[in-house]
Amino acid sequence: MARSRLLPDNFTLTLIAVVLTATFLPVSGQAAVAFGWITNLAIALLFFLHGAKLSREAILAGAGHWRLHLLVFSCTFILFPLLGLALKPLLSPLIGTELYLGMLYLCALPATVQSAIAFTSLARGNIPAAICSAAASSLFGIFLTPLLVALLMDVHGSGGSMLDAIGKITLQLLVPFIAGQIARRWIGAWVGRNKNWLKYVDQSSILLVVYTAFSEAVVEGLWNQVSWPTLGLLILSCCILLALALGITALLGRVCGFNQEDRITILFCGSKKSLATGVPMAQVLFAGGSIGLMILPMMLFHQIQLMVCAVLAQRYARRPEAAVEAQAAQPAPVAKAP
Repeated sequence: MARSRLLPDNFTLTLIAVVLTATFLPVSGQAAVAFGWITNLAIALLFFLHGAKLSREAILAGAGHWRLHLLVFSCTFILFPLLGLALKPLLSPLIGTELYLGMLYLCALPATVQSAIAFTSLARGNIPAAICSAAASSLFGIFLTPLLVALLMDVHGSGGSMLDAIGKITLQLLVPFIAGQIARRWIGAWVGRNKNWLKYVDQSSILLVVYTAFSEAVVEGLWNQVSWPTLGLLILSCCILLALALGITALLGRVCGFNQEDRITILFCGSKKSLATGVPMAQVLFAGGSIGLMILPMMLFHQIQLMVCAVLAQRYARRPEAAVEAQAAQPAPVAKAP
């Protein structure tokens, strides 16, 4: 029997297991230092593979759709931060100041790449535009997210420290991505043939990053600061944010006159946030702070968006077939007598 789309997938279940492991068996001391180095290497590998997988031809094929990209870009880096600020009177008393800051950090993140493209493909949207838009969001986010964090959360300190943070993020994320793009000439075909098992390398890198970050948070007393009722309210807050983002992106796609395929792309690229980018960025931007509280909203939002978007993608995928069946079921018109 096929698993319901409302149920968590294997990666989500594994992520929950990793969080539980970090809760009961957190890494600390010298082991944490070693895990930190391993995590940095895993992040570099993750973005190297992202670069190696991404076809320049596919990016160029969708690059000309500038209106769509501008709208997705605006949703990711303008709409989300505005929603985060607008929801402050509701969310801050509901979940507390520190978790609300985590929600603001979530709003400043770039969009996902792989899942946005996957859902657009499943829903029969504009795949070349999705590839170009998601990739651009991820790359621009390396520079824009730190600036948005400084603007929204007032954690920038001196100008030099912000430039230092951007430099570290660039070295950790952008340089491996560019190296992957360069290496694609030699390993692109191999990556394409082995993409089914290489996805586990991606997922393992994310799991390692989450384990390391969550271990640090647990050692600092994360679960003493977040009660079960607060966790439930945080999940509700993520659902509210996602519902608003999905509703507004769907509305904007219609108002701006995009066709069905483009509206699907706008929906899935403009409403998603990247866990793979967000966790390593948090380690740089909030070094010395409570990283666990910053990434907890992002982790919850990530799982919720995957489950909700999976349902939406399935509905979009069935729509053309349903339309054909409905048309076939209609009675044939009766010819008028001459």
